[in-house]
Amino acid sequence: MSQRNPSPKDATGLVFGVEDRPGFATSLVGAVQHVLAAIVPIVIPTLVIGQALGLGQQLPHLVSMSLIVSGIGTCIQSHRIGPVGSGLLSLQGTSFSFVGPIIAAGTAYRTSGHTPEQILALIFGLCLAGCVVEIVISQFITSLKRIITPAVTGTVITVIGLSLVKISFTDLMGGGALPGTGTSASSVEPSLTNLAVGFLVVVVIVWLSVLQNFWLRISAVMTGIIVGFAASCLLGMVDFSRLGGDAWIAVPQPLKYGLAFDWVCFVPIALVYLITTIETMGDLTANSVISGEPVAGDLYLARIKGGVLGDGVNSGLAALFNTFPNTTFSQNNGVIQVTGIASRHLAGYIAVILIALGLFPTLGNALRLIPSPVLGGATLILFGSIAVAGIRILASQPFGRKEIFVVALSLGCGLGVAMVPDVLRPLPESLAKLLESPITTSGVLAIAATLLLPENATHDS
Repeated sequence: MSQRNPSPKDATGLVFGVEDRPGFATSLVGAVQHVLAAIVPIVIPTLVIGQALGLGQQLPHLVSMSLIVSGIGTCIQSHRIGPVGSGLLSLQGTSFSFVGPIIAAGTAYRTSGHTPEQILALIFGLCLAGCVVEIVISQFITSLKRIITPAVTGTVITVIGLSLVKISFTDLMGGGALPGTGTSASSVEPSLTNLAVGFLVVVVIVWLSVLQNFWLRISAVMTGIIVGFAASCLLGMVDFSRLGGDAWIAVPQPLKYGLAFDWVCFVPIALVYLITTIETMGDLTANSVISGEPVAGDLYLARIKGGVLGDGVNSGLAALFNTFPNTTFSQNNGVIQVTGIASRHLAGYIAVILIALGLFPTLGNALRLIPSPVLGGATLILFGSIAVAGIRILASQPFGRKEIFVVALSLGCGLGVAMVPDVLRPLPESLAKLLESPITTSGVLAIAATLLLPENATHDS
């Protein structure tokens, strides 16, 4: 289809629809805005995981691969390859939801004396196996409503967010330590300087996020990190000697670190794949609405099915190319709404920009300079927002007695395990390891309670 005249399209306010082809200049400007809205959320999960697991030497390569795979995944999701992809302008990026279980699995391996390369082999093996869960589920989308209810989804997402806040506060006090330094949280004393820098980032992000200007809102996290980094430089907290020494070009190497597997660590990863399926369905539905596409009927269901399948395939691709699971990014729906450009053909421009950024490891190495308190301030808001998203899902549904007990049981036990892990010590070792993740505990209990409690428990007697 040829380029359209830039006039509003029907009642949606769109200038270019899903199948329209904007000109080069329009496409490039639109693509840059999508990249600016997504680049920080794409790389921050990798930085957080790298900080927590001491992957300093590997971090530039991991960051590069996250950008390259996000570009490729965006192209697959938007253009469709056979049944894979939604056919909507849907940007792919590294998922925050997996940060908790990935750090838990990596920490368990690190405690056992494994090297960073072996830790990454385990993580990528788990994520590659887990993507099969989402790929299979994509073929049975309509059957999920019985098991994955808003009570289950909302509870697990809330627990994910709340359980990650500890990482943010560890970084805020300076205990996250720079990767590769061998410094642990318990060996670093908190200081007013660290806290001041961290909460400066928090203030900037919150302030910009509540302003009316859309572009200031979507750039809030990036601006907060820049301000925090500038303050850190003035306070002498940044060691610029750590720059340099990396290759100029990052060459993708499939299975660079190999693959490993552990059933105990796999369960929370598989549960998060299950939950992100529901999130992807919601994001794609919102994208369809904003893009003026149907949200019912065969075309809509085909897009949802293809989009979830695309998420699974792209996450498998991410594991093969040494980065973490991908998912659709909801913030980019807002960019479509503001620009009026829903054309899926922008995906090619977005992919080229992300891949170009990923090819240069210097970017990843530069990101390693960000002090822990700055990263802690940013992730405090981001992880808190995950918990809020879960609470919003819970609040959006009418609650009967069954839902109340599903949430009470799973939320209480999940947070209980997070706060008092010693409660699991009397259990057999294999079972204790399985349930030590609050995500696993809350997810398993929520699904079990949903299946076992009678439906008439939703009605007051």
